[in-house]
Amino acid sequence: MVTTVRTNCPRDCYDACGIVVEVREGGRHRVLGDPEHPIARGKLCSKCALAYNGVWQDPQARLLTPLKRSGARGSGAFTPIGWDEALATVAARMNDTVARDGAAAILHTHYSGTLGLIGFLFPNRLFNYLGASEVDPDTICNAAGHVAWTLLFGNSVVGFDPRTARDSACILVWGANPSHSAPHAHEHWLREAPGKIVVVDPIRTESAAQADLHLQPRPGTDAALAFALLHCLGRDGRFDHAYIDAHTVGYDELRADIERATPAWGEAMTGVPAVDIEQAAAFYGAGPALLWAGQGLQRQRTGGNVMRAIGLLPALTGNVGKPGAGFSYLNLAPIIAGLDLDWLGGAPIARAGGKKVSHMELAERLAGDEFKVFFSWNTNPLASAPEQARLRAALAREDLFTVCCDVFMTDTARHADIVLPAASFLEGEDLTFGYFHVLMGAQAKVCEPPGEALPNAEIFRRLARTMGLDEPALFEDDAALIATMMAQMDLGFDFAELKRRGHHAFGDEPLQPWAEQHFATPSGRIELASAQAEAMGLPRTPQPWADDEPPAGRFRLLSPASKWRMNDSYANDPHAADRSGPPAVHLNPSDAAGLGLHDGSAVTLANASGRVPLVARLDDGVLPGTAVAYKGRWPSLEASGTNVNFVHTAQAADMGASSSVHSTLVTIEKA
Repeated sequence: MVTTVRTNCPRDCYDACGIVVEVREGGRHRVLGDPEHPIARGKLCSKCALAYNGVWQDPQARLLTPLKRSGARGSGAFTPIGWDEALATVAARMNDTVARDGAAAILHTHYSGTLGLIGFLFPNRLFNYLGASEVDPDTICNAAGHVAWTLLFGNSVVGFDPRTARDSACILVWGANPSHSAPHAHEHWLREAPGKIVVVDPIRTESAAQADLHLQPRPGTDAALAFALLHCLGRDGRFDHAYIDAHTVGYDELRADIERATPAWGEAMTGVPAVDIEQAAAFYGAGPALLWAGQGLQRQRTGGNVMRAIGLLPALTGNVGKPGAGFSYLNLAPIIAGLDLDWLGGAPIARAGGKKVSHMELAERLAGDEFKVFFSWNTNPLASAPEQARLRAALAREDLFTVCCDVFMTDTARHADIVLPAASFLEGEDLTFGYFHVLMGAQAKVCEPPGEALPNAEIFRRLARTMGLDEPALFEDDAALIATMMAQMDLGFDFAELKRRGHHAFGDEPLQPWAEQHFATPSGRIELASAQAEAMGLPRTPQPWADDEPPAGRFRLLSPASKWRMNDSYANDPHAADRSGPPAVHLNPSDAAGLGLHDGSAVTLANASGRVPLVARLDDGVLPGTAVAYKGRWPSLEASGTNVNFVHTAQAADMGASSSVHSTLVTIEKA
């Protein structure tokens, strides 16, 4: 017998697809795209189609019972135990730590293993209530961009409604690769948009190849390129001076830098031909125009400055708050829907005292003795964090009690003292969202969790109870949480109806964020020059900077999103592994020739942080002096026991103590 259940994908993805599950009794379910969902259109992306019908339904791959370490950390030697013993062990250690060292000695790390809102945010209630320390989630990903656009616009999580592309003359995609990170936007949204598509990316991605124009700047030169575009726009009368006067501050402080940034200067600084700079400015200046800034763009040493620089484009041309115009970094549907995410995460019950730790300093901070408990949930830092060798050495501390909550035996779980098995998105109810399209989805329960696995929220409710805590917010059940969120959104129907529909899009027509032209900055305007930035030790205005080329013998390493993995999710799916092939570094053929390499040569990437063996792939879509190794592999599943993050040096970007992974320099040696 086959029945169908409509649900939604909760992965860390722009698309946020709708799903239809064909439920089969006694066999594997079939997970498909929802034909009635406006993004999925009946088809899942290749990576989710493989994993959801593969490893996510493989009981032998799942964690089925709580585990207690019985061997050396990282050995994978564990003894199955019951929930009572597991929770009692964790609760006792956490309570002892609070009593002896204070709750700040408990450090938890989490991120986006699921973007189901309850699974994503509710566990924070426990740590907030205790006053525990937290690894700042966004420092591994996008914190610099958030700081930069908050300085500029007062908000970094409300962007253009993608539906407004129908009225746009140009879409400028800067530092995003939809073909890997937003496959449905690549396949449908960009192709169906009537305007010109311009992609700015140092790699010739599939999205760049299908664009009307691809600008391929040398890595680290994006801010200089932005100023060269601004020069053309200003010279050609495309600046909206009435808008500048009414809604911005600081333009006069930028004029000289813009006037100096000629197309010829831009070509010298970035490597992009002056004629292409002129053409891109003409496309964008025709307006109305959209700017989509990718999260990968700001993962460099001056990533915050880059984001402020490209944000000048809509500000100075008046491409704000009108049909077909706008800018987007993240477009968080829950914020637009009116959800109180602070409430869901426990801000009202939070106690002071906890410390904030950047991922860029995680290995260093864990190596000391300030933290006694390390709790990892919804993330896998021993695949994703920088300086992997140093981090693993820190986690070998005998006095550091480590807990991991996950669906699979990840590298982080292998290093834990106690492992808690989590349910997957098919095994519980929640609300889902993406960060591009303005819609919310229902996560419907399809089946029971395998073994003794439990949903994230239930694990933390039980842990709070075992710790002897009595704060009511720690025990609110999923049904009550969902009912409150549905009331906050005020949709006019309940969760049962949302499950029947599958999703809800906000508004029949495209929304127009910023139409009122009020910005949550100190001036209430777009702050081209920022006293806040100056107080942070940053320049008052964005700067037309460009990084130096790598010194002789070194390469700038880029580690963007893989076509077959979702960050480091899906790395354990055998079909995804087959499609990915062996771990590789992509090099320009001229660089390969200079190193005496051919396609398939064994090489080693190295720097002070570590060494990674890879296979060389010749790729003329990669610029000379640049090396590209796609992220997302689990070291424990690789023959070398490493991944690209073993050479990711923990250097913070200019804003937000954020990752500058794309500023990593390496040598490449023939093995």
